[in-house]
Amino acid sequence: MPDKVFIDTNIFVYAYTSNDEQKHGIVLEFFTKLKETDLSLCISSQVLNELYAVETIKYKIEHFEAASHLKAMSKNFTVFGITNSTSLYALSLKEKYNYSWWDSLVLASALENNCQIVYSEDMQHGQIIEHSLKIVNPFLE
Repeated sequence: MPDKVFIDTNIFVYAYTSNDEQKHGIVLEFFTKLKETDLSLCISSQVLNELYAVETIKYKIEHFEAASHLKAMSKNFTVFGITNSTSLYALSLKEKYNYSWWDSLVLASALENNCQIVYSEDMQHGQIIEHSLKIVNPFLE
């Protein structure tokens, strides 16, 4: 079974919006490299929901375009649901690591589903969570 990696919402924001051309290019290259691996690419339903909100509220992207992004992501990534146990786990991670609620939910989902890496710009690059999940900022790689 291939290793699992989890991708945070902020990476998709740069992929689908071009306000920061440098980061947009880095993310496109990042996804091209990931597709060449045998890694299992994972997200959660939270990532889909956050991306839709950011695109339609902050960037004023029309519903149909944002919806097409979510549909493509659902097709190309393993999508984990957020359950009550995920939320309870996130509470303990938030208390232990002092990340935001939303980042703690990302970490909880990645850990519950045995991901080895979470790619995110928002968390501490190189930090190991619960002795098994490494945070990697693709903009620093």
